[in-house]
Formats: sequence, structure tokens, C-alpha cells
Amino acid sequence: MTHLVLLSGWGCDARIWQPLADHWPAGVSVTTPDWPGVGGRPALEAPASLAAMAEAMAADLPEEAVWVGWSLGGLLAGALLERLPAPLSPPRGLILLGMGARFCDPAGVSRAELAAFRRAFARDPDATLAHFHRWQLGGEPRPRDAYRQLRTLLGEGPPPDPATLAAGLDWLVSLDISAAMAGADCPVIRLAGARDPLLAPAAIEGADHVLEHAGHCPMLSRPAALAKALVALAARAHQPQATGAEEACS
Repeated sequence: MTHLVLLSGWGCDARIWQPLADHWPAGVSVTTPDWPGVGGRPALEAPASLAAMAEAMAADLPEEAVWVGWSLGGLLAGALLERLPAPLSPPRGLILLGMGARFCDPAGVSRAELAAFRRAFARDPDATLAHFHRWQLGGEPRPRDAYRQLRTLLGEGPPPDPATLAAGLDWLVSLDISAAMAGADCPVIRLAGARDPLLAPAAIEGADHVLEHAGHCPMLSRPAALAKALVALAARAHQPQATGAEEACS
């Protein structure tokens, strides 16, 4: 049995993973916990505390699972590798989807762009969140269809906690998980969409697997292909030699 824990990114809750539900093969167990402050889950008293985040998420991050962190969820998952409360051990593997060791990159989303985005969020959080949802879908084959699907998925559910969203933007600026990735006691594997508008071209080329005809949100545009890739990568994560790059996923 392979257990995958799917962790969502900034501004989206666990419903973002629903399109994958019909594409998991037998023998794969999937859980999709929400982060504190998202999907109706109570926010942390100190939303910017990674230690508090680790304590809150400990029960949702089983040791024998492979974690899949999408976008900001990948950064947070990498940061939690160094902060898991005792006696928890690391997962079987960590798959970073649409994320590298850090978010900002001059050839991707620059610090200046993210600073402007943070100012816009401070003025009008709802409009800025809607803008981000459109922005991250720019690399999908049919971005308008993907946006309609995203709106349908998120529907009228509870909105993310504003303080949690603000802390997430701070993390996108400041978190660098290079050391956590280098010192991880489990394989860390990177999966990127070939047309991801939020990643620098070098980050896409340097990913362990590249999903063609997809952008930052392949769970919306290519759910079957993404599920297949995640299952294959999870199997690879169970192998001791699960390091280095392989041929791109198609």
C-alpha cells in the first residue's frame, strides 16, 4: 500500500485535489489535510510560527507516507522536515510539485513582483486572491476552463483566514529549504509543469520530472497524467537510490 499525503498551496484548500480522485490505481491511499487557517480549519494563534505549524500538522503527516507539497505547500512541507515534533520520523519521501528550494527567482517571480503583490493583498485581499488564481493558471492548455473549474471546486466554502494568507506571502518571500532538502532523511523529488508561469525556466529544466502540456496546476488540466506521475514518483521514493534526474514524464 502506498500512502500519499497531498498538501495544497497558497489560497487553495484541499478541494483542489478532487479532480485526481478517479485516477488513483488500486493500492494507493490518499489523504488531503488542510493547513491551519484553510478550508474551515481553525487558524493558528501565531500563523507565522513554523513550530506551531509542525505541532498542528503532526497527526496529518504520517511517517510511512509520501508527502506531496504543491506550491507553497511544498515549501512548508520542506520546512517541517526539520521541525517534526518527537518522536515522529521523516516521511518515506517528499515530492515538491511546482516548487523548488525557494519561490522568488529573477527569472520567475521576482522579489519586486511579490512585494507588489503583497501590497495589493494588504489593500484588497479578496481581489488579490482572485487575481492570483487566474495568474497561476496561465500555463494550462485552457486557462479559462481551468479557472472555471477552480471556482467550481472552491465554491462557496469557507475562505482562507486572512492572517494565514498574509503569513503565507511572508513565507514565499523568506523560506529557503535548500538545507532541509540537502539534509533530508528521505528522498526529495521535484515535479514541474513544463509551462509553469511561476517557475523560472532553469527550475523547470532542473526538475526531476517535467509534466508536458501543463502549468502550475496540473491537477486541473491533466489530472490523470499527474496522478500517474505521483504514483510512479512515490514508488521511486520508496527505493533507497531514489535520487537524481530521470527522463521527463509525458
